[in-house]
Amino acid sequence: MDFNVKKLASDAGVFFTRAVQFTEEKLGQAEKTELDPHLENLLMRADCTKNWTEKILRQTEVLLQPNPSARIEEFIYDKLDKRLPSRTTNAELLGQYMLDAASEFGPESPYGSTLITVGEYQKRLGGAEREFLQTSAATFLTPLRNFLEGDWRTISKERRLLENRRLDLDICKARLKKAKQAEAKAAAAPDFQETRPRNYVLSASASALRSDWDNWDVETDSCVSEQKKLLSEEVDKAEHELRIAQTEFDRQAEVTRLLLEGISSTHLNHQRCLQDFAEAQATYYAQCHHYMHELQRELSKRTDAGGSSGPSVTPSNSSSNKPGTLNMEQMQLPVTGTRKAKVLYDYDAHDTSELSLLADELITVYTVPGMDPDWLVGERGNEKGKVPVTYLELLS
Repeated sequence: MDFNVKKLASDAGVFFTRAVQFTEEKLGQAEKTELDPHLENLLMRADCTKNWTEKILRQTEVLLQPNPSARIEEFIYDKLDKRLPSRTTNAELLGQYMLDAASEFGPESPYGSTLITVGEYQKRLGGAEREFLQTSAATFLTPLRNFLEGDWRTISKERRLLENRRLDLDICKARLKKAKQAEAKAAAAPDFQETRPRNYVLSASASALRSDWDNWDVETDSCVSEQKKLLSEEVDKAEHELRIAQTEFDRQAEVTRLLLEGISSTHLNHQRCLQDFAEAQATYYAQCHHYMHELQRELSKRTDAGGSSGPSVTPSNSSSNKPGTLNMEQMQLPVTGTRKAKVLYDYDAHDTSELSLLADELITVYTVPGMDPDWLVGERGNEKGKVPVTYLELLS
């Protein structure tokens, strides 16, 4: 307990001394050791990285989850280190409502069947949104949080230590300066014996005082000599403390510099995270575009089927074709722009005019006159069929 009290008193004294030095520096009454310009630039760069990372993180959270209550719930679960329960997206909830309404109105009725179709696609959109949110959180939000809660805290801790070492160094410099000034002042002071007149005659009655005066003079010279010795020792002690403080400051400055130079690696990591985030967005929007395009096709089929009344005369060579689709004979028209394409994700053909795809495979694609611009003709060996453009990456 005695050791802890002494340590507490020592720490309090160091804190008070640093506070005095810091205050005097702010008031312009004490000198301040300036950091290396390179280190100052690294500090400014690190502060800029931290500030913008916080802003980007907050705004991305708002983009992915506009509901403030939901964000607060996610924050609480994250701090409690608990898994966040799976939350139904708004699109999935809307789709389920449509399916429930269809069961009430009758799935065989035109309105009910349309509700089922739209509801299923809304649920697909909701599933794509949930997958996008999970991917973005894992590949983008989590690395940003790890930087702020991990690397930046370490950098901040070492910066505080560097500031304390700088204050200690300036305190030692000020202490040495004062010790040298005191030593110089003592050395410049005239000796007492030199100031006392030597050519004087004592009367018989004062002869007894001379002996006492000489004894006092010797003692004074001894005290002055002892004082000069103490001042010299004080200067030596201050120089020794200054050397130690300078060594500790240089060591801490090097540690801080190495950590700050690691910000470049942080930028590269965040750059990769941005690429992953952009890819997740592209995949999500491509899925949404594809689902909505398919939904439009389904609704167009229902509208055409429901709007036809009585027999209709159609050309014999197109009597079996659906409106707006191309059969294999039409694909024999002159082709334009034949090129290779890489498949981004799996695709299941909905009819015989389409070609099923597997992710990462290479196929040959081209277009034919009069074809929907959202579709291309794809070939894989002897197989041929229409493929959606959003599922492909066209190669040169």
